[in-house]
Amino acid sequence: MFDPKLILKNLPNLPGVYRMINATDEVIYVGKAKDLKKRVSSYFNKNLPSPRTRMMVSNIVKIETTVTHNEAEALLLENNLIKGLMPRYNVLFRDDKSYPYITLSNDKFSRLAFHRGAQRKGNQYFGPFPNAVAVRESIQLLQKVFKLRTCENTVFANRSRPCLQYQIERCTAPCVDFINAEDYAHDVNHAAMFLEGKTNEVMNALGDKMNTAAANQEYEMATVFRDRMQALRQVQAKQFVSDFSVNDADIIALAANNGEYCINLVMIRGGRHLGDKSYFPKNTQDALGKVESTEMIEAFLTQHYVAQNTPPLIVSGVEFDSKDFEQALSEQANRKVRIQTNAIGDKRVWLKMAQTNAELALTQQQQTSSNQAARLLALREALNLPENIERFECFDISHTMGEATVASCVVFDKGDLQNGEYRRYNITGITPGDDYAAMRDVLTRRYKKVAAGEGIRPDLVFIDGGKGQLGVAIEVMQEVGLEDILLIGIAKGEDRKPGLETMIFGDTGEMLNLPSDNIGLHLLQQIRDEAHRFAITGHRAKRAKARLHSSLEDITGIGAKRRKALLTRFGGLDGVKNASMDEIAQVEGISKSLAEKIHGEFH
Repeated sequence: MFDPKLILKNLPNLPGVYRMINATDEVIYVGKAKDLKKRVSSYFNKNLPSPRTRMMVSNIVKIETTVTHNEAEALLLENNLIKGLMPRYNVLFRDDKSYPYITLSNDKFSRLAFHRGAQRKGNQYFGPFPNAVAVRESIQLLQKVFKLRTCENTVFANRSRPCLQYQIERCTAPCVDFINAEDYAHDVNHAAMFLEGKTNEVMNALGDKMNTAAANQEYEMATVFRDRMQALRQVQAKQFVSDFSVNDADIIALAANNGEYCINLVMIRGGRHLGDKSYFPKNTQDALGKVESTEMIEAFLTQHYVAQNTPPLIVSGVEFDSKDFEQALSEQANRKVRIQTNAIGDKRVWLKMAQTNAELALTQQQQTSSNQAARLLALREALNLPENIERFECFDISHTMGEATVASCVVFDKGDLQNGEYRRYNITGITPGDDYAAMRDVLTRRYKKVAAGEGIRPDLVFIDGGKGQLGVAIEVMQEVGLEDILLIGIAKGEDRKPGLETMIFGDTGEMLNLPSDNIGLHLLQQIRDEAHRFAITGHRAKRAKARLHSSLEDITGIGAKRRKALLTRFGGLDGVKNASMDEIAQVEGISKSLAEKIHGEFH
């Protein structure tokens, strides 16, 4: 039996992070504490309220702690450890690192753009937004009202006349100097103010400009400002959120049913409702009662907000002691963050909406899981598979007349498609269009590693193809020593119509057609179609990249700077091709010998 007395005796009354470890040296729980001694000691009280906590404590053989400067630092460390170790007794939320933002670039004529990933110094970022649709809708709105450019810098620098965006009144064409830098900067500033929720200030500024233009008898300009004000009023009427003391806020609601949970997050930014997003945590089995609901919200706050821009107000539908979280999130954000657990007025209405969204999303998730389980059972019965077969992998090949060949592998496991385990393989070194060679290449690369102990061994492998592709798969599995894995080829039916697929068993050669209404066949089609979608998406991206490749990149001595100078001077690659040797030599950084080499490349 584990005796915690010695460890507890030496724990300090300081903030930090603790890790519970089992007999196999696996971290089974990570937590943070304002006072390590008090928090860790609480796990060893005689009457623990939660069966889940009692089970976790019974597996502890070792406790490790890390002291931090403050609780904000502990929050950050706890989040990193949970996402790195994935402990079995921590509630886990999917890591959303790629929330979309709107950015205004730090150029002379700022570009309005969609952004994901790392943020560059100098640019302005607004968000995060719950999804890409919300970002694109906001960008379209900003284009309509403020007419900012959205084109790439390379396109902007090489325009000689306005593009279609100017023609449909979505841009003021700064690329050809139809607007001066000062006026454009005012439009950028108004767009930024609008995104920050300062809509009234923008309306007042536009009103002043309209009145000034009218007083100066510049009636066309006055009409422009009037139209912008009308567009903004329409936006305010449709999307503006009243009764909120701040322009940025999140509303969090929790729904629970049969040990499964859903958190719905409603996002308000710049005083506008941007939409919502539902989260389904893992490791929630046997989690019952109010204590675990509190744990769920605390886990979400820890794992969600450490990596995101925290709004100044968070409204929670679950009551919990929020003081420590307020302090930690405020220190991290370098401004006051308030968590409200007793919503009133309009906030209560918004919370009720979030609660309804959470309940609906959880119901749909459970129905989908139930349907998927029924499909899996039907597929096992139809193909006469044993009950322990759960993990399927499916392969497909995509190319256009042999160009940019890409193979895909999708994974179905634990009752659902596992997007995080999908893989694409670029196929090179084969005769273009040889699907058999492509299938041999991808299967050899993947299952050599599996045979060597890397990765997870599948129970069944589907091959999107007929007897030829299946024969290649059988040979590869024999070569790598995994011939006991069941292989099934999926031959497309007449005219490739869904429901007419033929299954070919690799071990017996038996061929099977299932009725088109068989729900097991529907699961098989879903897996096959997902493999096809994943392969063709990768193929198109590879093909597009290859076709955009500039032949200038293949010329020795032409780097990014000289390539840009050439393309800017001649307005694109065709202009470079048509230029004479003397014209090329006049470009800055291009010597006569290099100009001769460039000219010779195209003639």
